[in-house]
Amino acid sequence: MDANGWCEAFGALARQTMSSPELERYFSIPITKARAQLILQQLSLYVRHRRDCWAYVSGNSPVLSVKQKILAHEYEEVIRDQHSEHGHLDLIIRQGKCIGLGADDILNTKPIASTTATLYSWGWMCKKKNWLEGLAAMTMTEWNQDDRLLGDLGGGHAFRMGQRWVEHLGITWDDLPNWKAHREADKSHVDMFLPVWEEFGKGENEKMILQAAKESEELYRVYQAGLADAMERLA
Repeated sequence: MDANGWCEAFGALARQTMSSPELERYFSIPITKARAQLILQQLSLYVRHRRDCWAYVSGNSPVLSVKQKILAHEYEEVIRDQHSEHGHLDLIIRQGKCIGLGADDILNTKPIASTTATLYSWGWMCKKKNWLEGLAAMTMTEWNQDDRLLGDLGGGHAFRMGQRWVEHLGITWDDLPNWKAHREADKSHVDMFLPVWEEFGKGENEKMILQAAKESEELYRVYQAGLADAMERLA
């Protein structure tokens, strides 16, 4: 497939996920302060774990140009970009202020069972499988943020959940720096790896990459379903 073909393939998987019963249930639950805190605290674990996963993929890849792309991606996530001078975890900590969370509340949070299970699974895919499978597992979930692709479904995750916080908690988008940033940042991250798929996603690799992307989306649905379960147990 060329870049357009890969865009269509990954886009179709993202659309299936974002319109799935698991995600529809997740987005249907009214947002309270306690539920917002849960979402953000688990997200902080998800975000920090991805730093390990991207490092595994970089270590497994023998291709210098791919390592360079990953390092560029991770520089923006960990060090600085136009959205933060201190990396994207800083955006989560800043966003926590509007719902009563301090830095310690975010940095020292514990995972719920579904978060533990899915993070272990993503970690195994990235560390133990072919580097193309690990890369597909990581970049696939970023497609779930792309408003260009998902606008008719209500938008990507960052916009859709951010809008629910605005409507249910009486805050503004200025209070949501993490989701405000990821509405834009993940668009460039999605586009960043299209040349890699075009170059290396040929022959048997094509099937392998698509299967890994599908499995990653299945994990994403499990992660969000676990959040929905936990949200319903909170007031």
